[in-house]
Amino acid sequence: MADVLVVGAGPAGSALAAACSDLGLRTTLVDRAPQRPWRATYGSWAHELPPLPAEVIAARATTVRAHALTEHRIDGEYVVLHNENLRRHLSRSDIETVAGRAESITPSEVRLADGRVLRAPIVVDATGAPRGRYAEQTAVGVVLPAEVLAPGEAMFMDWRLAGDPPTFCYALPLDDERVLVEETSLAHLPGLSFGLLRERLHRRLAVHGWPLDRPEHERVRFPLNPPLPRGPVLTFGARAGLVHPASGFSVATALTLAPRMARAAAETPASMGRQVWSAEARMTHLLRRRGLAALLRMPPGRVPEFFELFFRLPTKNQRDYLAGRENFTGTAAAMLALFRSAPPRLRSAIAFAATTG
Repeated sequence: MADVLVVGAGPAGSALAAACSDLGLRTTLVDRAPQRPWRATYGSWAHELPPLPAEVIAARATTVRAHALTEHRIDGEYVVLHNENLRRHLSRSDIETVAGRAESITPSEVRLADGRVLRAPIVVDATGAPRGRYAEQTAVGVVLPAEVLAPGEAMFMDWRLAGDPPTFCYALPLDDERVLVEETSLAHLPGLSFGLLRERLHRRLAVHGWPLDRPEHERVRFPLNPPLPRGPVLTFGARAGLVHPASGFSVATALTLAPRMARAAAETPASMGRQVWSAEARMTHLLRRRGLAALLRMPPGRVPEFFELFFRLPTKNQRDYLAGRENFTGTAAAMLALFRSAPPRLRSAIAFAATTG
């Protein structure tokens, strides 16, 4: 019998399984299709990632721009992960891999759809974000030739052509020859349709004179504010609510937390849940959800102005809000700095949206 049973072989589940294996724990990884490719594009600020082999980084952008009402340069390096190399990096020969769909998960047992029952003293659900009526981030993207961006450049957010409801352009290099351009809805309840995002994307491509004959590369849809885990089953990754309410990022967090979670499994299993959701992390996350609530209720025409103020904040304020799961003080300071810098009409809109969320 395994010491640890992880359900879900995405980046988060694979990272936790690898970390447990590295500590000598007998580890089983369960997934309905364990070898299926990871189709999503995973980007991250370099400073948020743990140390990784060079081959796990597919592309780097040292010049990161954003455009709200004016253009801004964001301090920091932005990287795109190489999915297949990341999978290889997280694979271990001594991890038992089981193909099967989990029908039920308890703290010590997983029952598969074909009737098999797997047991372990520690079971972790890493099957991805839960479904429900939540605010969602959605996007539709196409792959274009690298020359649509300058070498080493990424566009983190471009709110020109924002529309109602507002969407922005996210563009980043995939490698030396390809660039991913996505039309993105940062947050909406319910999430915007792929049809609307596709129309917005084609309009943006036409305005920039970029190729229109490219097939759709990917579609993105995931919740930003599902309930934090409360039940008896341990969870990890998006299933544990690790998706950042402001950015939608979660993979860097999972890669960073996996070794901590594994050490707890080896030494004090009862503390595993606290490794993911300490009191400070929970308070910080809930504060950022207040920011998400304000954004969801903000008049659409005010959204580019809101981000203009955000990108004018000092780098420390920006980073404190976008990273640092256990930084309640820094997150609060960033939110207060933005509020104080807002003109009266936008300040009123922010206050109303936040207090009615």
